[in-house]
Amino acid sequence: MDLLVQFFDIVLHLDKHLAILVAQYGTWIYAILFLIVFCETGLVVTPFLPGDSLLFVAGALAATGGMDIAVLSGSLFAAAVLGDNCNYWIGRWIGPRVFRWENSRVFNRKAFDTTHAFFETHGGKTIIIARFMPLARTFAPFVAGVARMTYRRFLPLDILGGGLWIFSLTLAGYWFGNLAWVKANLSLVIVGIIGISLMPLAIGYIKGRLAGRAVA
Repeated sequence: MDLLVQFFDIVLHLDKHLAILVAQYGTWIYAILFLIVFCETGLVVTPFLPGDSLLFVAGALAATGGMDIAVLSGSLFAAAVLGDNCNYWIGRWIGPRVFRWENSRVFNRKAFDTTHAFFETHGGKTIIIARFMPLARTFAPFVAGVARMTYRRFLPLDILGGGLWIFSLTLAGYWFGNLAWVKANLSLVIVGIIGISLMPLAIGYIKGRLAGRAVA
């Protein structure tokens, strides 16, 4: 329970925690953020790491001079693309065996099934759309690998999706994160970003429930 409370405190007060890391580690902050984004996108067991809100807050800190926005965006873009590629090839290597896995502390079977269903419906577009959806962002490249999506098709979609995700959110933070109202209500803004990101999953869940009732 304490770990959960601590996690939500970090997510809701990313500005304070990230500012402390910048002050403590200087230019090493780029490597730390690279590792966080790489793990969130590249390891199917770490979908809980902050993504959208982290990019926004990092961009806002860059606007204050704490980081260079070009280096920040470039390094995080590389982390996002490399992470997705790692996840894709893990999915290719594991293949259909994943369908026999049960839910556990390290594998979120429900999130995998939801993303797989989304992938079956939307195909390659999922690689781009899922970038803006927590959980699905982590599982989309993995599902693409399991489904044997060709790498020639996966890579350009992944690069496009990664670029849209990284640059839109870091630049949004850079341009708007230090406005007086945003700074005064940053926790609310972070909750809003998370809520908007979760909307497609919520809508998909509701549609699935309604379809199930209609069949019944």
